[in-house]
Amino acid sequence: METVIEFIMKLFGGLIFIYMLVVIATYSAMFLFAFTDLRRQRRLDRRESDDRFIQAFYSKPVSILVSAYNEEAGVVGSIHSLLNLNYPQTELLVIDDGSTDGTAAAVIRRFDMVLAEKPVNPQISTARVTELYRSRIHPNLWLIRKENGGKGDALNVGINYARFPYFCTIDGDSILDVNSLIRVMKPIMTSGGKVVAAGGNVRIVNGMAVDHGVVSEIRMSGRPLVVMQIVEYLRAFLMGRIALSRLNMVLIISGAFSVFSKKYAIETGGYNTETIGEDMEMVVKIQRLIKERKEDAQVEFVPDPVCWTEAPQTLSVLRRQRRRWHQGLLESLWQHKKMTLNPKYGTVGMLSFPYFWFVECLGPMIELGGYLYVITAFFMGGIYYEYAVLLMLLFILYGTVFSVGSVLLESWSLNAFPKRRDVLRMMALSLTEVVWYKPLTLFWRVEGLVRSMFRIRSWGDMERVGATKGMSE
Repeated sequence: METVIEFIMKLFGGLIFIYMLVVIATYSAMFLFAFTDLRRQRRLDRRESDDRFIQAFYSKPVSILVSAYNEEAGVVGSIHSLLNLNYPQTELLVIDDGSTDGTAAAVIRRFDMVLAEKPVNPQISTARVTELYRSRIHPNLWLIRKENGGKGDALNVGINYARFPYFCTIDGDSILDVNSLIRVMKPIMTSGGKVVAAGGNVRIVNGMAVDHGVVSEIRMSGRPLVVMQIVEYLRAFLMGRIALSRLNMVLIISGAFSVFSKKYAIETGGYNTETIGEDMEMVVKIQRLIKERKEDAQVEFVPDPVCWTEAPQTLSVLRRQRRRWHQGLLESLWQHKKMTLNPKYGTVGMLSFPYFWFVECLGPMIELGGYLYVITAFFMGGIYYEYAVLLMLLFILYGTVFSVGSVLLESWSLNAFPKRRDVLRMMALSLTEVVWYKPLTLFWRVEGLVRSMFRIRSWGDMERVGATKGMSE
């Protein structure tokens, strides 16, 4: 029996060791891609570039779609930020997906809205629209009330009512910087339409000072849980998505802030209303359509435009969010599994899908198993103790070093958190990630896998406090 246990321990330890080396090598390459790209962008005068392109954007008007379900706490501030955007031609469609709180009432009251009619081209089947309102203060602002059908269904309603060739999706609690839309649309403009979808950078608004939909002062939240999410977002957006974007291998751009060609979205059938991760599903469907048609089109991530969104402030809400995200990831990968290692789909099939399967989807099980292995090996002693120390060093390198590196990369290139004490605080908390935050998120993601396998479907409620309320943290 002891021999069998030793064999299992050595085999499992070896597999985890090889997995960690592959992941570290992958993230090191991503870090180099991100550093190179951000260094190039750092040399540009972004304001001058914005001004130079402003006239050209008249030829690319955008319909902004805000899906809102029980967003009473933050929807008015989000709308204010969208009305303040520096973009020549937009229409703003707020889709109330059957909210049970005062979301619609707050929008109607604040923006002096009245019942109205708007032309619609119902190319995508959706739940029934019940009422349509238009603001008397801002004629380009509309409120569409509909029966509850989920976020994907709400966005499909927005697509049907959108009059412009491009649409931008924004969550009901999100806040955009004034030049964010210009910057996320720039690749579409400069590529002559070759870029058919683009996503921007998402930052966490908790703790910020917000005035009429504008982040007026950068303040970092006093909650360690929120700060760790800030670090996690930096690592995910600045490292992973920049590298995947440069190689045209993006499979996900955040639904909190993304722009799509309406033509491509309709041709893919619109948003999937049966999946939890409708934002990733849309991107994967577009990538699949591009490759199957052999078109010279691409999906791009743009690191500079910023969207501020509210993050969970409690462990219970964060657990539901991460569990839901991972279920959505697995659903999309499984739905399009034929693309995996299929040369027909180019680098998306040969590199991006294996990465998302091996690292993003199944990785949490392997890493959580690694934590359990380390604990077991410490108790067994002997050679297993050495295995445990080696694996812990790899976990620290994988988690802590890349997290600290992402914080430094952000501070050097984009500098969204200009206060030195905030940067030092993020770095200090990054050193503790492998002890508490990483194991928790791994466990929740594994929960998502298990729930998906047993077909347990639940979107989970995101409890909003509203950005302005975060100022007192």
